[in-house]
Amino acid sequence: MDLLEDAPGSNAYEFTVSELSGAVKRSLEDQFGRVRVRGEIGRVSRPSSGHLYFDLKDDRSVLAAVTWKGQASKLAQRPEEGMEVIATGRITTFPGQSKYQLIVDQIEPAGLGALMAMLEKRRQALAAEGLFDEARKRPLPSLPRVIGVVTSPSGAVIRDILHRLRDRFPTRVLIWPVAVQGEGCAPQVAAAIRGFNDLPQGGAIPRPDLLIVARGGGSLEDLWGFNEEAVVRAAAESRIPLISAVGHETDTTLIDFASDRRAPTPTAAAEMAVPVLAELSARLAESQARLLRCSLHHIDRPRQRLRDLSRALGRPAALTESARQRLDLWAGRLDPALHGLVRTRRHQLAARPMPVALLRRFTDGKGHALHRLEHRLDAAATRRLERRRDRMTAMQERLDASLARVMAMTRRAISTQNQKLADLSRRLDLAAHRAIRTRDDALQRMDRMRLSLGYTETLKRGFVVVRGPDGVVTSAQAARQMPQVELEFADGRVIARPEGAPSKPARKPKTPEQKSLF
Repeated sequence: MDLLEDAPGSNAYEFTVSELSGAVKRSLEDQFGRVRVRGEIGRVSRPSSGHLYFDLKDDRSVLAAVTWKGQASKLAQRPEEGMEVIATGRITTFPGQSKYQLIVDQIEPAGLGALMAMLEKRRQALAAEGLFDEARKRPLPSLPRVIGVVTSPSGAVIRDILHRLRDRFPTRVLIWPVAVQGEGCAPQVAAAIRGFNDLPQGGAIPRPDLLIVARGGGSLEDLWGFNEEAVVRAAAESRIPLISAVGHETDTTLIDFASDRRAPTPTAAAEMAVPVLAELSARLAESQARLLRCSLHHIDRPRQRLRDLSRALGRPAALTESARQRLDLWAGRLDPALHGLVRTRRHQLAARPMPVALLRRFTDGKGHALHRLEHRLDAAATRRLERRRDRMTAMQERLDASLARVMAMTRRAISTQNQKLADLSRRLDLAAHRAIRTRDDALQRMDRMRLSLGYTETLKRGFVVVRGPDGVVTSAQAARQMPQVELEFADGRVIARPEGAPSKPARKPKTPEQKSLF
C-alpha cells in the first residue's frame, strides 16, 4: 500500500498515530536489535502480574526496562535499586505511553565492586532488623541424636562430613539434597531449612537436633545463593541450632552471620557438631571414679565422727558408777552411825543425875521412866533414819531417771547415725550398679560397632580377602606377579595360584659355609 498521497495545500504525507508509532518501533528494532547496556538500577517495581519493571540510569539519562514474567524467574541476579549491572536485551517502544524501553532477558553485575557494595548494603539492612544479634543465637546440643545436613548429595563435602562424624562419634545423619549454586540454590536451601524445622517430633522421619548447611569453596558468584535474603531469613528463623559451613575459611556469606555458629570448613562443622567418643568415655570414667570417691568419703566422714563422739561420750554405765559407789559407802556407814549415836546418848543420860521431882514426873510412881525415854529415843532415831532413807531413795530415783534420759539420747543418736549409714550404703550400691550397667551398655555398643565395621561380616556375604607375602593384595596385576596367594573366606583360608603367575624359582644349592679356624 502506498502511504504517500497528495494532500490539498501540502505535499507532506499525513500519518496516523498508530502508523507513526509502528514506524518508529520498526526503525528502533531494525537499527539496534540486541544490545548490552551498563547502568545503575533505579525504581524497581514488581506488580502482581509477575512482570518486572525497573530503570537503568547514569548521571544524565534514564532508560525504562522490563522483564516479562517467564524470564524474570530465570534471572541469575535479581535487580535491586542502586545496583550497577550490565543488562542484555532488545530495544523496542511502548506505543501506549510513547516511550522506548529495553526488554531485558539477562542481568549480570557490572563487577566485583558492585557485588560487594550490594552485599554490604544488604548486610546492613538485615543487621538493622536484628537478624545477626548475638543474643538470639542458641548453644549447640552436646550430643545430637540426629544431624540434618543441607548440601549437594554428589559432592565431596558430604563425604568429608560423614567421614569425620564416623571417626569422632557415629550418629544418625539426614541429608536434604539441594543445588549449592545457580538459580535454584537460594530457594532450595531456604526450603530445606524450613522443611527440617517443620518435621514433627516423634514422626516417621526423626526431627534433627542440629542442622549443618555446607558447601565447598568457590568464587563470590558461586557462593551468591547463600547471600540471598530468603536463605538468611530461613537461617535466622530456624528453631533448630544451625551451623554454617559455606566455602573455605576466607569465604564469608550472609548466612554465616544469621547462623548460630560458623565453621571455617565442612570438616570443622562436623567436629563442632559431635565430641570425640574416646574423650567422652574417658571423662565419663573419670566422673564415675570421682563419684565413687565422693560417696566413700561421705560415708567414712560420718562414721569417723560417730567414733569420735562415742569416745568423748564414754560408757553410759560409767556416768553412774561413781554415784552408786558413794551411795553404797554412805548406806554402809549410816546404820553404825545411828546405833553409835543412840549408845552415846544413852550413856550420857545414865551418867547425868536426874532430879527427884523430874524423876517422879516420868515414873508416875512405878519406875518406868528409863524405859519410856529409851523408847522415845528409839522412835526419834527411827524417824531420822527413815527421813535419810527417803532422801536416799529420792536421789536414787533422780539418778535412775537421769541415767534413763542419757541412755535414750545415746540410743537415738546411734539410731540416727545407723540410719544415715544405711542410706549412704544403699545409695552407694545403686550408684555402683548404675555405673556397672552403663559400662556394660557401652561395651555392648562398642562390640556391635566392631561387628558392623569389621570385615568379617563382609566375608559372610561372599567376599574374599586376598593376601600375598607382603600383605593384602588389591589388584589383579599384583596377584599375577606372585607364585601363590592366600584366600581368606568367612570359614577359613586356602592357598591358590593365580592364572598366569610365574612358577616358583628353582632353589639354589646351598654353598657349604667355611668354618672359621679360630
